[in-house]
Amino acid sequence: LVILFAVGCNRAPKNEKVLAKINSYEITADEFEKEFKDSVLGRVDTAESREKFLDNLISRQLILQNAQRKDLDKDKSFLEMIQKFWEQTLLKLALDKKVKSIAALVEVSDNEVKEAYEAMPEAERADKTYAQLYHKIRWDIARHKESQLMDAWVAQLRENRFVVEHETDCTDAAVVIINTCGFIESAKKESIDAILRFG
Repeated sequence: LVILFAVGCNRAPKNEKVLAKINSYEITADEFEKEFKDSVLGRVDTAESREKFLDNLISRQLILQNAQRKDLDKDKSFLEMIQKFWEQTLLKLALDKKVKSIAALVEVSDNEVKEAYEAMPEAERADKTYAQLYHKIRWDIARHKESQLMDAWVAQLRENRFVVEHETDCTDAAVVIINTCGFIESAKKESIDAILRFG
């Protein structure tokens, strides 16, 4: 993981309005507007709230620059937090995109909904008609299909890209993890041979 930090050296492009300059860091009007709109203070757009938010930005930048001078951005615990944040954010983005793409592919027919309704126990129907339960049943079926497709996708990733280091001289080991690569024939053969050898 490569992390680039540019907290203390942000310079505005020419012709862009600068609202404040903190050492070599410049807060531009565009940067201010974007952050202000996303902030709590931006919910009430007044001259006072804008002034207070700009003051907050300046204070934040001063603290960040002070931390950099103390090399806190190179601290192990800080880098570990960044690593975790990067992983969690990337994972969320990947899953969100995959869920959306799968949802766009899933279709539920009226026959599927009707069959599911007829298969429901009487107690589960709670005297509700087919029409009353239609949307809920359809939603449940769609979620089930999406879940199955997600599981299949993860299984495919594990089959095609699952790589774990192994030691071939662990003849007395209780557990042996075999390095394999499911989409390369030679690798699959090597893995099968290893399984037979250790089995």
